[in-house]
Amino acid sequence: MSYTIEKQDMGYLLFTITRSEKRNAINYQVMEGLMEAISMAEDPGVKALVITGEGDNAFCSGGDLTVFHQLETKEEAYVMLSNMSKILYSLLILKKPTIALINGTTVGGGCELAAACDFRLAREGIKAGFVQGKQAITTGWGGGTILAEKLPVGRSMKLLMEAEIHSVEFLQEVGYIDHIYSSSPIAACEDYLEKLLTIDLKVLESYKMMWIRKWEESRLRERIEEEVRNCSVLWESESHHKYVKSFISKKTQD
Repeated sequence: MSYTIEKQDMGYLLFTITRSEKRNAINYQVMEGLMEAISMAEDPGVKALVITGEGDNAFCSGGDLTVFHQLETKEEAYVMLSNMSKILYSLLILKKPTIALINGTTVGGGCELAAACDFRLAREGIKAGFVQGKQAITTGWGGGTILAEKLPVGRSMKLLMEAEIHSVEFLQEVGYIDHIYSSSPIAACEDYLEKLLTIDLKVLESYKMMWIRKWEESRLRERIEEEVRNCSVLWESESHHKYVKSFISKKTQD
């Protein structure tokens, strides 16, 4: 199994990507697990959803290219990109607080997954970045559109267009990271959530709906769809295929 889902004593659901040997890269099974966790989080007995990765090296390294390299045409890529964008949008509009517990390096689609969460807690010393540009593609799961919605224009553009990996301090400064922790991930997360989880669930849901209504009125879902389609076109480009072949070749040698 590529993931685990556990209900914690404090009333939140913990989803963990258990692919540490693959730097917790997302495959089709993880996608199914995320859908399952989001559905489970809708239960009245759950007050929040926390997403993290196994181990301490990586939160999530994005899509697993050793799996997704088989997608060559824009039509093939679109199916995967569209399905994942629907998952992230469902995560975004979940009427419960959502937390990305970033326990290690986070790149590419991993940053998109974290962007879809309401809060991002990151371990001291980690680095993260939207590196898709260096793969000759854009964000394709909706994360770029979501980031543009949550951060000021200049800051979101810088993170996306430079395609660099940044320090956690810089990411907190620009507003991508909400809190930096140095203790145990779960302990830090529960400390961060302690006051929030004492609030009545109906209150939490009512507040979350303020943002959900805003996103619906601004046609966020339709804008994400445009991101997906643009990425699928770039996915079949020679430049991207060249990057993927180089990546697979390096993995084979390792």
